[in-house]
Amino acid sequence: MILNSLISLPKTVWLVGLISFLNDSASEMIYPILPFYIISVLGAGPKILGLIEGIAEATSSLFKLLSGILIDKTQTSKIFILIGYALPSVGRPILYLASGWKLALWVRFFDRLGKGLRTTPRDTLLALSVPENKRGFTFGFHRSLDNLGAFIGPLLTTLILSMGFSIKSVFLFAVIPSLMALVLIFFIKAPNRAPPVTPKKFNWFFFSLPVKFRRYLYAYALLSLGNSSDLFILLRAKEIGVPEQYIPLLWAVLSLSISLLGTPLSSLSDRVGRRVLLISSWLIYGLFNLLLATFATSLIFFFLSLSLYGMYKGMSEGIEKALVADMVDVEHTGIAFGWFNLTGGLLLLPASMIFGWLYQHYNYSSAFLFSATCCVLASSYAWFNFHKTNLS
Repeated sequence: MILNSLISLPKTVWLVGLISFLNDSASEMIYPILPFYIISVLGAGPKILGLIEGIAEATSSLFKLLSGILIDKTQTSKIFILIGYALPSVGRPILYLASGWKLALWVRFFDRLGKGLRTTPRDTLLALSVPENKRGFTFGFHRSLDNLGAFIGPLLTTLILSMGFSIKSVFLFAVIPSLMALVLIFFIKAPNRAPPVTPKKFNWFFFSLPVKFRRYLYAYALLSLGNSSDLFILLRAKEIGVPEQYIPLLWAVLSLSISLLGTPLSSLSDRVGRRVLLISSWLIYGLFNLLLATFATSLIFFFLSLSLYGMYKGMSEGIEKALVADMVDVEHTGIAFGWFNLTGGLLLLPASMIFGWLYQHYNYSSAFLFSATCCVLASSYAWFNFHKTNLS
């Protein structure tokens, strides 16, 4: 069944998936070594790490909304996708020149700016390329290819470092898959949008969107407040005793598990409904944070806990985005994805700052307990409000 569904996917979905695969390969070559590079080489601490990631992601989020407004207004997405992938391709090798954390902040700023410009146009393009009963599968497939790139990237980093190259050299090697992704963008052909039966006045304001979508976003906001940067998970892995040179390999295995789970679990939501699967994934994420706060003080328990994180990511990523497209009409798809992406990314700033502050001034346990609490609150709110809106 999955094979037949893959064969029937439009060319656009495959191209977008391959582009994400290549770009994430480049991004994840750098991501697992970034916390140690910033802290050990550039001399920053967990608070600065939280500041860098928070500012970078908040910037990304603002442009996710702006790009959503622009694509609904202009009815075009390709140019934003191109610029969005070009910016990090230029910025990543500049990390090679960094001698302090401030330049690293600027590089991450432009990297996330690119993500902000491309994410909403890309999600909108995927949503409009398939019918509603294929959205869960489509977004799950896209996230699987994205996470497959996240699996390949750390493996390439491990290979590069094992050949005797320096950590800095990884930033230069990451340019290669980035440029390959840029070339593929020129082959994308965006589907035509059917005009609304009754023309409506263009309105991008939040309260102009359906009530059920706004309630969903409130729940997602609660979750996002506890969803800090993944760099803290890598930092905790090193503290528990994972050798620094194996951190990229650890992240690669996690990304592979997310990739393998993403398509089947997201496509399941097309058949049985998205509500129960989504809330279950959020509760699994809460359990993961609870275990890291309490029992996961040895390598064995840490790896067992990490498997829950892989399950959460595999279940949630495709379903969350499929729900966005389900809840709004076609002419507001870009704006809805813009608000969704804005919410998740903008709250990463306070989430990462709070998490980093708790981690540094109290301990790791209090930080992960805060995240677990946010997951429970988000799941509870979503459950009661999904019933009110009859969302399956």
